[in-house]
Amino acid sequence: MNNKKLRYGLIGAGSNAERKHLNNYMTLANVELVSICDVNIESAERLAKKYNITKVYSNYEEMLDKEELDLVSICTPNFLHAEISTYALTKGVNVHCEKPLAINANEAQKIVDAKNQSGKQVMIGLNNRFTNEAVFLKKYIDSGYLGEIYQVKAGWIRRSGIPGRGTWFTNKDSAGGGVMIDLGVHYLDLALYLIGMPAPSYVTGAIHQNFSHTTTRNRNGYKGNPNGIFNVEDTAVGFIGLQNGATVNFEFSWASNIEQDKTFIEILGTKGGISLINGEVKIHSELLETCVDISPVLNPNIKLKNEFEHFLNSILTGEELIAPAEHGVYMMNIIDHFYKAASRKEPVFFEKVKDKVRLLSSF
Repeated sequence: MNNKKLRYGLIGAGSNAERKHLNNYMTLANVELVSICDVNIESAERLAKKYNITKVYSNYEEMLDKEELDLVSICTPNFLHAEISTYALTKGVNVHCEKPLAINANEAQKIVDAKNQSGKQVMIGLNNRFTNEAVFLKKYIDSGYLGEIYQVKAGWIRRSGIPGRGTWFTNKDSAGGGVMIDLGVHYLDLALYLIGMPAPSYVTGAIHQNFSHTTTRNRNGYKGNPNGIFNVEDTAVGFIGLQNGATVNFEFSWASNIEQDKTFIEILGTKGGISLINGEVKIHSELLETCVDISPVLNPNIKLKNEFEHFLNSILTGEELIAPAEHGVYMMNIIDHFYKAASRKEPVFFEKVKDKVRLLSSF
């Protein structure tokens, strides 16, 4: 990797910003931790003191105007992602934005447009694409071992997993939606990424708000506000028909009366299938005229780089990003259509433009 030291700033000083972004970027020799910004200046000062960062701001525009940064992490509520990302790009700063890229596809497209005008990089914080399991499965599927893929299932269901009842997560104006935009952008994204992100044809589904009244089903470590707003869905189920004829079933919930939490992806093809359930990979196929299930032992070094090293390398060398901003447009386009279908209680079709789906022209 290039020996140039990149000047780094953090926007948003919450727990994810510290646990994920600061704790990883601080380990990289090519990064200089320069500044932290949060509207709650006390939160920014707390992290700055802990990580020996001297510059603290409560206004992101002021920080970006003054500090001549090379890259920033954006770890704010979802509705601010597009606003902050586009401003950073106009200042010539590369952007590592937490998922979702924006609260809808139009906002995500604004980020892509700003990126293209600036010549800088934007990567989405889709950490599940960087696991050893995802790297292996992507290579396995791309190598043709599944044959023609015809069915996909994806989901993330929790028993007690509301990310703070009455916080910005449960406020539609701040988050853009509920569990679908929170968990769906992890596992629906991963499932579609593994099969090459084919163009969707239509989507249908339903949303439910079953646990807005409770204060007992918060995720561990997330504090709630009993008097706060809860106007988003806590359960989302749906079905996507793809232009290539394959189908996708999905299910996401923050709180369900189930035995245990579960993350799952199943991909079925004419030659074989794969499952990724609670992080465990299995291959389902046929050998010697016998149906077999195989549990591969993954080489721990299969993951060539982590999310943060990968972004730095892309900035310095132009390496193609694993989670570029364009993929955020693709996912938010699907989520937009899903919410519309759930509201109308009928399927919603995607508009085709020269065999592509509108808003996907940047691929």
